[in-house]
Amino acid sequence: MPLPFVDRASSALPVQLVPQPKWKAWLKEQTAARRAWLESSGLSGKAGDFSVFPGRDGKAAGAVLVLPAKPVLWDVGALATCLPAGTWKLADTASLSPTDAAVAIGLGSWRFERYKAKKGKAGPKIVWPQGADRVRATAIVEAISLARDLITTPSSDMGPAELAAAAQALAKQHKAKISVIVGDELLKKNYPMVHAVGRASARAPRLIDLTWGKESDPKVTLVGKGVCFDTGGLDLKPASGMLNMKKDMGGAATMMAVAAMVMACKLPVRLRLLIPAVENSVSGNAFRPLDVVPTRKGITVEIGNTDAEGRLILCDALHEGAAEKPTMMVDCATLTGAARVALGTDLPALFCNDDTLADQLIAMGKDVTDPMWRMPLFRGYRRLLDSKVADINNAPGVAFGGAITAALYLQEFVPDDVPWAHFDMMAWNNTSRPGRPEGGEAQAARAIFATIEKRVKS
Repeated sequence: MPLPFVDRASSALPVQLVPQPKWKAWLKEQTAARRAWLESSGLSGKAGDFSVFPGRDGKAAGAVLVLPAKPVLWDVGALATCLPAGTWKLADTASLSPTDAAVAIGLGSWRFERYKAKKGKAGPKIVWPQGADRVRATAIVEAISLARDLITTPSSDMGPAELAAAAQALAKQHKAKISVIVGDELLKKNYPMVHAVGRASARAPRLIDLTWGKESDPKVTLVGKGVCFDTGGLDLKPASGMLNMKKDMGGAATMMAVAAMVMACKLPVRLRLLIPAVENSVSGNAFRPLDVVPTRKGITVEIGNTDAEGRLILCDALHEGAAEKPTMMVDCATLTGAARVALGTDLPALFCNDDTLADQLIAMGKDVTDPMWRMPLFRGYRRLLDSKVADINNAPGVAFGGAITAALYLQEFVPDDVPWAHFDMMAWNNTSRPGRPEGGEAQAARAIFATIEKRVKS
């Protein structure tokens, strides 16, 4: 997606960003004609009010957007869709950083039109906000846009092979190393869970492994759930539950976005990205309820439910990722409906075995307006994962605490001495809001990136 920014334009029209407490004072400074226009347009000075106002010739002479008293990044994102075509410049960014303003406008400009014969009209062009960190803003907007594109693409065109191809393109762009283990090679390389979940599909499962950076730099490992479509397997989902399962690889796309930001901004880390990519399908060789399947760690898992497949593929990848003892390891997954029931669609659930890492993630989430909420790794529920025939069961037959038991399952594959964070997320915007159009979303990606940056630079 091309960024909506231009270097400069002498004909650019100004956009006034007015904090709500200053609205009345600003309005008094305007000409009588402009005040009349704004009042007749229904502007009362509440946050979110927007209007284009004319000059003496009747043509647009500028625009105004009213911001909250304490604006956040998304408040400026509305300009990407409410400004008419033409070239505009921000008169100032009020109390918002120029880089945040650029990120919000850039992300607000994202549109998914791959399958539309008739594309939408060209949007506005914005002069780069003065003082914006262009490299950083570009890295963030391009990375999040990549994730949104991947998540929103229908599964017919975004299977395990296509997801791997996207990772390979990313590796080529940043001169990273990448390997992809495909099909029965997963058994030879000891990724039995990835193979078991994905073998029923005609589209072979695979393990994507990208590395970048100096070996001597702090190791940071990212793991993303790459279920490119989830039927539920033999524990088949109902139609309503299956409808938007193209987004079940949202964790993988989010981790690719974080990796893209890290590499574009050249953070001094040794980065590793692991994505188990599968399609959870139904066929004669599909794994079954109460099957017992081995894992890369060597422990056995009784399959309590084939629709709890995300944790199965993640456990192999997490065990491999932890083997190098990274300074931090993060996984992202559209893992449970229970997390959405608890926190809704906008707030990813954070589970973490390290208080320092958790505190940093939460603080950075607040700083960059990418919020999350910490949930407990309550060991009292570990008993619910007990199995009478295997070392562990992947899905306890209880109706409560599903997000916690899923996280506890993953924790079995992460040593206590590896700082680890697990995000259970929606990865989707159900409605369009400023800066966040309806469609795929890389929730927590900016917070994770900011945390990595803070840890390596502090």
